Amino acid sequence: MSRYAVDPLTALQAKEQAQKLAFAPIAFQAAQSLRELGILAVLDAAGPTGLSAQQIAERSGVSEYGAKVLLDMGLSALVVTQDGDNNYVLARLGHFLLHDAMTRVNMDFTADVCYRAMSHLTETIRSGRPEGLREFGDWPTIYEGLSRLPEKARKSWFDFDHFYSDKAFPELLQRIFAERPKTIVDIGGNTGKWSLQCCAHDEDVHMTIVDLPRQLALALDNAREHGFEARIHGHPMNILDDSQPLPGEADIWWMSQFLDCFSPMEILRILRRIRAAIRPDASVYILELFWDRQHFEAAAYSLNATSLYFTCLANGNSRFYHSKDMLDIVEEAGFVVAEQVDDIGLGHTLLRLRAG
Repeated sequence: MSRYAVDPLTALQAKEQAQKLAFAPIAFQAAQSLRELGILAVLDAAGPTGLSAQQIAERSGVSEYGAKVLLDMGLSALVVTQDGDNNYVLARLGHFLLHDAMTRVNMDFTADVCYRAMSHLTETIRSGRPEGLREFGDWPTIYEGLSRLPEKARKSWFDFDHFYSDKAFPELLQRIFAERPKTIVDIGGNTGKWSLQCCAHDEDVHMTIVDLPRQLALALDNAREHGFEARIHGHPMNILDDSQPLPGEADIWWMSQFLDCFSPMEILRILRRIRAAIRPDASVYILELFWDRQHFEAAAYSLNATSLYFTCLANGNSRFYHSKDMLDIVEEAGFVVAEQVDDIGLGHTLLRLRAG
């Protein structure tokens, strides 16, 4: 039975959760401020004895009023506890806010990229356009504007994107290079991290990165910095523009966290283009995060929340998909799934496709 098939809350619990949801944005900001102002670090250093509000204020450089109003919200949000002497103590949740890399990346992405944009979500749903993107610039999608985002937002975007893909690289390299490819087309190569990893792993492989011109320029700069300019080539194009041809033949066609940037019909168009371009013996690999293939509810929750980033900021019509939805599109595009491997890295699924 699906974990979502039964309502798990009593009426009283549901009403309590409704109030927490009503004030969730304020709790988020309080947690962010507790971290950014150094209050969590001060409590972490104090250990299990904790500190009074006055001591925390002195050690963090925050006014006693500011420290106390944040800490009291922290009590309600389970970020801190308070002992009988009215000392505040860092709770387990607060420890993860301070020390856990995944939590930091997710919070920074939400705060620096998504937060203000989400106020446009209702408008986005009605219009089908990423209305939240106006908070950053006048672009049709976020991808045209990535290199021009404010520095803090750009860093948080790339940190978020790379955190999840990077954890999967070691296993992926072993699987991909078991085929001994000489040429790989990396569609949607972003900053070129996958192509760089491939060239570092195999001294003979040649990579072709397909991406929008502005993003591709960044990837090729990275290739030059790492000494791989002779083996990492660029193919500037908009994958949705049928007048722009795909690159020549390759042993492997690779798409990592790429197709989630498109609507179902756009994914079908992309896969059909690739199906028409590849050799019969070529492999097509899709690396994606599917929300239904996650072991932990927190992972599915995070992916479904991030889908609303795609809605409100990226392009207005894409998301992290249910695996069945993607597999249906793959079949309609003329591919068969030769292999499906779940639980790579932090929850990725790898699909190896062959022409059907």
